[in-house]
Order: sequence, then structure tokens, then C-alpha cells
Amino acid sequence: MNAPVDLPALMLAIGRRARAAANILAFADPAAKTRALTLAADALDRDRKALLAANAEDMLAAEGKGISKAFLDRLLLTGPRIDAMIAGLRTIAALPDPVGTVMAEWTRPNGMTIQRVRTPLGVIGVIFESRPNVTADAGALTLKAGNAVILRGGSDSVHSSRAIHKALVEGLEKAGLPADAIQIVPTTDRAAVGDMLQGLGGTIDVIVPRGGKTLVARVQQEARVPVFAHLEGLCHTYIDRTADLAMAVAVTVNAKMRRTGVCGATETLLIHQDVVATHLRPIIDALVAKGCEIRGDETVTALIPAAIPATEQDWHTEYEDAIIAVKVVADVGAAIAHISHYSSHHTEAIITEDPASVARFFSEIDSAILLHNASTQFADGGEFGFGGEIGIATGKFHARGPVGVEQLCSFKYLVQGTGQVRP
Repeated sequence: MNAPVDLPALMLAIGRRARAAANILAFADPAAKTRALTLAADALDRDRKALLAANAEDMLAAEGKGISKAFLDRLLLTGPRIDAMIAGLRTIAALPDPVGTVMAEWTRPNGMTIQRVRTPLGVIGVIFESRPNVTADAGALTLKAGNAVILRGGSDSVHSSRAIHKALVEGLEKAGLPADAIQIVPTTDRAAVGDMLQGLGGTIDVIVPRGGKTLVARVQQEARVPVFAHLEGLCHTYIDRTADLAMAVAVTVNAKMRRTGVCGATETLLIHQDVVATHLRPIIDALVAKGCEIRGDETVTALIPAAIPATEQDWHTEYEDAIIAVKVVADVGAAIAHISHYSSHHTEAIITEDPASVARFFSEIDSAILLHNASTQFADGGEFGFGGEIGIATGKFHARGPVGVEQLCSFKYLVQGTGQVRP
């Protein structure tokens, strides 16, 4: 009979190994980090059959639990999704190394020169649920930024995540970097999350949660280290009075229905009252044709018989499903007011040909990502040119929006003098 695992001791050992690896990575040759990521991409490409088999095992178990379609979609790996992971690793590998970059430089009246220079954060703990691609994104981004990472994936994606992690470790070892730079917690025991939130004896510098509202809320409530997080992606698309109809239809359908389970999916559609007669039905018909359920205000339900009357809760809801709440508003000011009240400060879009409306929308809405004439589903680090993301941060400290390699760095000041003393 196997002896019981001393989980706190196990997790503390993981943290200490990560700290030791971080101390090496902080000064690692940029070429070695690039090589590690390139070799990891090669390993994923070579072992894609094994990765698909591991994912099939996870999918079968998840389906047996009766898990939602949105959750299954996040868990699923396909050939194109593996291609995207591989491309993400190669893109991150090719990014300029951020460590040591001079962010700003100036000279003081007394002759001293001051530089603000990027430095790694240290050890990052990533707690995620069903998305196995987070393993690749988080491992690659943290490595490029000179950090070590401890990954704790959900039990539903355990086989997929371990298969991806194996490729990352192969890249590290072949490049001569410590394998402990990217560790994955070897147990699905939920108590491991609590240990990470306590900081593993001071070895974790930042926690990043990727998952549902319950997970993120727990992390924000219990963490004893800084957190990069968003509670939910309650995203809005607003159709202004000058919106091009064909664009409004295409962008709205993509924003809602491309992938309904991602955090950048539009959950609420706002339409200017002046274009209800011309734009409402074509947009709704296109959404319904894709299988979307409509929950509308009084104006919408009066014009669209299939629409379900929206309740106050609908304006607060991140559906993560083929459901959208629709409201008619008086003008751009009313749209801004609605978004400001209900938004989770993640991503909002305006469809319009009026520069004044764009300027006001961009100026007055305080969300991490604002788009003009584009789908909210572009709220993604890969689409921003970051190669991937470790998450979307909606807070206002240090990092906001897609968290890429630059956001995974801190900075320090380097001051050069010539013998100055302070009077």
C-alpha cells in the first residue's frame, strides 16, 4: 500500500525548485530561451497523435460527467488548435527578449542618468480549468520573460496538459535550461490550489487564474500574493446609428457565435434606436440562423416574436453559450451608460462610421480592450501579436488586457552618477 502524499511538503518542494530555476532564468541567454521554445514546438508537432489521444481521454471523461457544450469546446483539441499552439510557441520564440530592455531613459539636472529596465517577475503560479492550451501559452510566455512557472490545471484536462507539458520540458532540457522552469502540479487534489494561493513559502510572486467566475473569485479572496485576473468576460457590442449594415451583421455574429465559450464572446448587444427598423431584424435573423437564443427588452420582443423577455439578470450574465441579450438604446451616451453599469471591464466594441461616436466610446468606457468596427473575439494575446496570453487582466495595476511577455516583467531603475551627493 502506497504511503499517503504529504501535499504541503510536495508543493513547497515544487515552489523551491521553481525559485531556483527562476534565479537561473533571470540571467539566461536569450538564444537558449528561443531554442527551448522552438524545440518544444517541434516536439508538439512530432507528438500530435499522442496529444490528440490524451485529449480524447479527457473528452470522454468530461462527456460522461454531462459537462456543458461550452466547457467541452474549451477542453477540445483539434488539428487546427494544435497548429495554433505550435504557431504560438514559434511566435513567442521569435519575439524580442524583454529582459534588460530599456523602457525609458532620462538625465537629471545634476547630471545623473536614470534608466528604467525590464526584469523578470520571478515565479508565476497559473491555476486554470479546462483549457489545455493554457499549458503551452503560460509556459512559453513566462519562459520568454525569464520567469519560472508552476501550472495547476483542472482535473478535466489533466492528460492533455501533461502531454503538452512533456513537450515543453523536452525543449528546456535540449536547450540546456532547467526543467524546473516549467512545472506542472502532479496531483488533482484541490488542496494544492490552496497551497499555491498561500505563496508556497514565499516562492510564488504572482498568481494568474484562468477559469470560471467561481475559481477566480476564490483566488482573489484567498491569495496572499498579487493576482492578475478578471472575474468574467461580460462583453458588449454596440451598433451605432451610422453602422454599416453588412458589417454590423458580420461582426455581431462573429463576436457572439465564433466560439461562445471564450471570454471575449459578446454577451450583450446594444442597438441605437434610429437603426432599429433597418438593422435589428437582419442582425437577429443572422444570429438565430446560427442557433443563438435571443433575450430582448420590450422593443426587441415586440419586433421579434421568438425573443424571450430579458430580465435584469440577463444584463449581468456571461452566458458562455449561444444566448445573447439585446437592448435598444437612445444614443451612444445611453450605450456607454449601460456598459459602464453592467460591464466586467473586459472588452467592448462599437460599430459605427461616426468618428465622434468612436472618440466618445473610447474615451468614456473604462474597459481593458475597446474595439471599433471589429469583433470582440479579437480580445486575445495571439491576435494582439503577443504569440499567446497568460490571461486577460481587467485590473488597473501593472498589467491590463492580454498578459504577454512584457506584462510578465517588472522593472528596476539603473542610476549612473559621477560623484553626486544630495544636499
